[in-house]
Amino acid sequence: MATRVKRAAIGAVAIGMAVVPLGAGAGNAWGGAPTAAVVAAPVQEDGEFAQLTPAVARQLDEAVRKVMAEANVPGVMVSLSAPGKGEYVKAFGIADKATGAPMATDLHTRIGSVTKTFTVTALLQLVDQGKVGLDDPIAKYIDGVPNGDRITIRQLAEMRSGLFNYSADPGFDKALFTDPDRVFTPQELLAYAFKHPVLFEPGAQFYYCNTNLILLGLVVEQQSGQDLDDYINEKVVAPAKLKNTLFPTGAEFPEPHAHGYTNQTLSGKVEDSTDWNPSWGWAAGAMISDLDDLKSWAKTMATGTLLTPATQAQRLKVVPVMPGAGYGLGIFNTHGWIGHNGSLPGYETVSVYLPQARATLAIVLNTDILLDGQEPSTLFAGAITKIVTPQNVYTLPAHIATK
Repeated sequence: MATRVKRAAIGAVAIGMAVVPLGAGAGNAWGGAPTAAVVAAPVQEDGEFAQLTPAVARQLDEAVRKVMAEANVPGVMVSLSAPGKGEYVKAFGIADKATGAPMATDLHTRIGSVTKTFTVTALLQLVDQGKVGLDDPIAKYIDGVPNGDRITIRQLAEMRSGLFNYSADPGFDKALFTDPDRVFTPQELLAYAFKHPVLFEPGAQFYYCNTNLILLGLVVEQQSGQDLDDYINEKVVAPAKLKNTLFPTGAEFPEPHAHGYTNQTLSGKVEDSTDWNPSWGWAAGAMISDLDDLKSWAKTMATGTLLTPATQAQRLKVVPVMPGAGYGLGIFNTHGWIGHNGSLPGYETVSVYLPQARATLAIVLNTDILLDGQEPSTLFAGAITKIVTPQNVYTLPAHIATK
């Protein structure tokens, strides 16, 4: 979900987290205090989808522009489609405040916590190969993890480990925002987390946590014999036929791309975060993609074409988190929409699929600044789905800490 350094979005700064820079990957919608696995309302599965007529397109234009104005979003792009219903692909606003260059649908973007879906897909491929067991303790693979003999791979992927989120550590925040170009190693990120006590017993509660993904990324490296970026680029991105998606090794950012704007800064003032090094997000939020690839990936991750049917079924088995929404293995289901959101300083994304209508929705924007505590990506997705799928309206909690 997002990545916000101090927020944890199911997708944001923090990587969809909270720095929560990765909003659910810091900024994401699921953050905040741990939540117990209480019974939630069933996920809606109606799947009705409006015909994308010119009249509906005008409604969508108006809804997007309204959210842009209210949330002061510089630029946004949207891709929405379903078989037999038409397609809506459009960009609004500006990509660069300095030049006034317009937002365009072919620009690269940092995807924050949507990265989590790639990392967990890589992990589940190794499960299919018999190299990793979902119910193995993380201690089987990685030494020094608090409660590591009792926290399972499955609990890490479903955000129920009880480990502290490194992006919620004040020292991490200071280090990142003092030097956004700094390169963090996975071991340094884990050190920020492991100096804190565990929050709860393994499996007892849900808590969106970037630490979990750093550990899963290390497991992928250990069991594949490859660096995580190489494995994901070769074994996930390429087979998924994604042309403009990559796991970077540094701060590289392919052209063309929009500039990103964030207030996750030491001063609290808005800054251009375009070239900040995403190493702090690594397996939880460092990847880059574009609108078309995010649309394609939504269907791939929701239908499991890179995994066996049995493993995909395990992935989609969600634990209720709020009425109508739950979190599975590195993926969420909110009112029938399956996928993830992402947020890290300067950028937010949504990549989701509605199986009953075979509909895809991808959203990219070049800011992660909240409006009244809500991720702007959630506001866009909610406004759009209210029009085209009124029985399946995308909704996430207002404060997601992926910190």
